[in-house]
Amino acid sequence: MEENQVVNEEPKFKFPTEKIELPSKGLVYPLDNPLSSGVVEMKYMTAREEDILTNQNYITKGLVVDKLLQSLIVSKINYNDLVVGDKNALLMAARVLGYGSNYEFSYRGQEYEVDLATLENKEIDESKFSNKNEFEFVLPHSETPITFQLMTQGLENKIDRELKGLAKLKKEVSPEMTTRMKYLITSVDGNDDSKVVREFVDTYLLARDAKALRDHIVDFQPDVNFKYDIEKPNGEFEEIDIPITVNFFFPD
Repeated sequence: MEENQVVNEEPKFKFPTEKIELPSKGLVYPLDNPLSSGVVEMKYMTAREEDILTNQNYITKGLVVDKLLQSLIVSKINYNDLVVGDKNALLMAARVLGYGSNYEFSYRGQEYEVDLATLENKEIDESKFSNKNEFEFVLPHSETPITFQLMTQGLENKIDRELKGLAKLKKEVSPEMTTRMKYLITSVDGNDDSKVVREFVDTYLLARDAKALRDHIVDFQPDVNFKYDIEKPNGEFEEIDIPITVNFFFPD
């Protein structure tokens, strides 16, 4: 090397990271999917992620959370594979890694404070999971056996595109509820033909059966336990779901 020759080496910065345990423990993903490990590595938030949080284009399009998490996730995963409960866990971790675990919120005019680091994942019955996102359920009123899948980011994207397409037809009523059911239900009475599923939802799915399925999914799906006991002014306690408000990522 010639004397005084300058070698430009790009500095190698190592971002601190944390491994986040998924509520699903990876049991809803095929074994060849990296998410089946039940752990996702995330880096701490930087100024770059704060730029994402304040990006008006992302805010307008409702993409802020997705862009933020995609920027923070270090593990080589397909973001669209994430089920909702696991995504919630990563969102919670992003807040704690970015701004700490102390979270203040208002509820019915009262101010409360919670330590997000104390929130735990819901307990799940692992015997009901077999590294496949498909589960059995019998609609209680029509007694129709179906299979369903947990909502993933990829399904959310498909539903959003379909609803936007339907909106262009200027329908007076948005079919959001039935559209979601058409994606969540994967088979009816053993038949997994999508046309059969869609016809069933449009014509035969009772409202009370639809509600029963929604309630079952909420109880069944792996997720963060957002339940929190607050003390009311009269000294009694009430269990609520922690509200995710605008100051979740803007504590100041």
